[in-house]
Amino acid sequence: MLTLAADIEVLARFGRALADPIRCRVLLALRRAPAYPADLADSLEISRTRLSNHLACLRDCGLVVTVPDGRRTRYELADERLGHALDALRTAVVAVEADKTCPDADERGCC
Repeated sequence: MLTLAADIEVLARFGRALADPIRCRVLLALRRAPAYPADLADSLEISRTRLSNHLACLRDCGLVVTVPDGRRTRYELADERLGHALDALRTAVVAVEADKTCPDADERGCC
């Protein structure tokens, strides 16, 4: 069973990974299918160096893993449940955004 401190650390790592739009794009791409860095860089239209830095962050956060494939290395989500979590989070945010449950949302721009 996780302690509160461990729960907080897990959520903080997930938040750190999602804090950058490129890392979000990488996670969403890997949600669809595992990929090689060169293919990811091409499909996301970013440099391989920049992608490498983001992949390192995602590895450090424990969200992606490398899988040796001959002389190449493939990236994939560390756990298939991450794909489901990304879908759930994305749809929850969209639902909240559409609902605008905060009564001051228009005035404060908070929701």
